[in-house]
This record gives sequence, C-alpha cells and structure tokens, in this order.
Amino acid sequence: MHSYEIAFENWFVPADNLIGGDEGVGRGFYLQMAGFENGRLQTAARALGVMQAAYEAAYDYAGGRVVFGHTVLDYQLTRAKLARMAVLIQSARQCSYDVARLMAKGEGSLEASMLKAYVCRAAEWVTREAMQIHGGMGYAEEYAVSRYCVDARVLSIFEGADETLALKVVARRLVEQAV
Repeated sequence: MHSYEIAFENWFVPADNLIGGDEGVGRGFYLQMAGFENGRLQTAARALGVMQAAYEAAYDYAGGRVVFGHTVLDYQLTRAKLARMAVLIQSARQCSYDVARLMAKGEGSLEASMLKAYVCRAAEWVTREAMQIHGGMGYAEEYAVSRYCVDARVLSIFEGADETLALKVVARRLVEQAV
C-alpha cells in the first residue's frame, strides 16, 4: 500500500460545492470522520474475509499434514482451535449482518465502530491460530497464512486505529448516551 500527500493552495471551491454549507467551513475533519462508519463496516467485512480464508487454510493444512502417524486434524487441540475459530467467525458474521441492516436504515454508526474494533481484533486472533496450526510452515511466505496475519494486523489501524476508535468514538458516544 502506498500513501501520498496532496495539498491545494489558493484553491477556490464554489459555495454550491461546499460540503456542509457555511456550517461546514473549517469542519472538514469532523465531516470526514462522520463518513467513516461505512468504511468501518467495510473494514469489518474485510476482516471477516481474512478470518474465513485463514480458517479454511488451517483446516486444509491440518487435514493433510501427518505428524506421528496422524493428521494434525486428528488431534483434539487442533479441533478445539478450529472450533473456536469457527465460533468467532460466525459470531462476527452475524453481528456484521445486524449492523449492516441498521446502517441501511441510517442508524448504527456506534455499532459500526464497535463492530470494527471487535472483528479486527478477532481477525488477529484467528489468523494467529491458523499460523499456529501450520507450525513453522505458517511463518513461511509460501503459505498464505503468513500473509493473512499481516493483513489482519493492519485492519485494526484502517478507518481509525483501535485506541482512537475506542476513546474518541465508542467511549465518547457511550458517555453521551448515558447522560
């Protein structure tokens, strides 16, 4: 991923094209932040995709890798790991559907922020478990799980880093609702 900086100096925008009208002048950052909810839902969906891919890779690897005369899938610990991974994926998926329905009605901005925080952290855990199931091969670049771990990690940064999201969005809104 590459990022670039652009700057507009002495750039005129006609009044009809100003976002937020007169009240929006000098509030571009806040208007942009308000648009992040859809991006947060999309980031959660990306995290779900990474989790699903990592789960499938781990399951396939465990079914084909033989250790001490048994496939890795034959071991109870592997099955427990895969079951926990599947539970997280399914719960995140159902929660994502619920938040998407809210957002389709123009609601759910707080829920989208909470979903993004939860699902991105879950993706880090699921991809780590997939790497563990692969053993040393999980770190090797020729196996996709090494890439899934990297991809999962960056999702907690996109659309608002976890710490900023927790403090400046989720906690703030929860406090506002409690008052």
